[in-house]
Order: sequence, then structure tokens, then C-alpha cells
Amino acid sequence: MKKYILFDHDGVLVDTEVWYFRAGERALADVGLPLDKTRYLRDVTAGLGTWAQARAAGVDERTVDELRVARNGYYQDYLRTESIEIEGVVDVLAELAGHVRMAIVTMSKRVDFELIHEGRDIRRFMDFVLMRENFTRTKPHPEPYLAGLARFGASREETLVVEDSVRGLDSAVAAGIDCVVVDSGFTRAQDFSRAARRIASLRELQGIVLGVT
Repeated sequence: MKKYILFDHDGVLVDTEVWYFRAGERALADVGLPLDKTRYLRDVTAGLGTWAQARAAGVDERTVDELRVARNGYYQDYLRTESIEIEGVVDVLAELAGHVRMAIVTMSKRVDFELIHEGRDIRRFMDFVLMRENFTRTKPHPEPYLAGLARFGASREETLVVEDSVRGLDSAVAAGIDCVVVDSGFTRAQDFSRAARRIASLRELQGIVLGVT
């Protein structure tokens, strides 16, 4: 049985990825540019993101900086007003808490993470949270998950990563940690062939970790 679980955050514990995309889409629309979702996901997997398409369209860096500020504002507005709960997450975490130690390893910025978790119960199950500000290199580099191992003082063999994106899966695989991928409508079409398991929801994680059906 695994003793430690390192959870990705967005798309795994809260349903925020679509709103981050829509915030970027809205920011680019302000300057008359579309944001193609397929290319966006490909760019994110490569460690790029929203602004790759803007730069390819000839948008200068000063304007990109202004668009980033607008995107961040739109995203925080969505976090305050839209439903981002994933049904059953808290119940699963409560069940696992008696058997394993858990933490979050996320590329979310601290300001967004704190806003998301105002009035939510997820954090109380976690030993620690590592956010974007804690890393020099982000996923798909292995640094984030290696940092999680080090913080726990855990071995790779006794640890499990839970992800929903290829970028996160690549980070876990590069760190040498088994990774379970939970289904997310936003990233479903990506190639998860290197995952140890794919699951439809976190409820299936209980059986994997606890060895029950």
C-alpha cells in the first residue's frame, strides 16, 4: 500500500482549468484574437501556455503583459462566482486521511490558491501545499514532485501522484513516481499511455490505495 499521495490541484481537486482557459480566451478577445483550445493544451503541455498564440499572431511583450493582468483578473472573478466543486472529493480525502499522508503539488499561484480555498475543507487533509512560487522549474520538469518527495522524506516506491494532465504526468514520470490519472473533461483527449492507471473519478482511488473494491 502507498503511504503518501501527492495530488495535483486544478482539475483533480477543484474544477478550475476550464475557467483559467476561459479567462485567457476572454483576455485575447479583448484584442480581437481567438484562443484555440487544442493548440492551447498542446502549448501548456510543452510548458508554454496562453500567450504562445498571442506571440505567434505578432502581439508585442508589453501587450502580453497587459493581457496577463487582464487574464488574472478575469480568472479570479470566475473563482469567486462560478461553481468549481468536484463532487465526492472531500469524502474521498476524509476516507484516505486515516491511511495515508497527503499533500498538494500545484502550479497554481498562491493568490489564486488562497482564493479557491476560502471556506473549503480540502486543505485540512493535507500535510503541506507546494505552489508555483515554491519552484524554479514547473511541470513537466520533475522538480515539483521531487520537492514533494523531499518534503515528506518519502521514497518513490511508497508514493503515488494523482494528476489529470500530460504535463503533470510527465513531471511525475520524470521524477520516477507512479502516477494515476483521473478523468477530466478538459484534458481527456491527451495521451496518458504512461500512467500507472486511469480512473473515472477520485472515488476509484480509494480502492487503489486501500486495496479494496
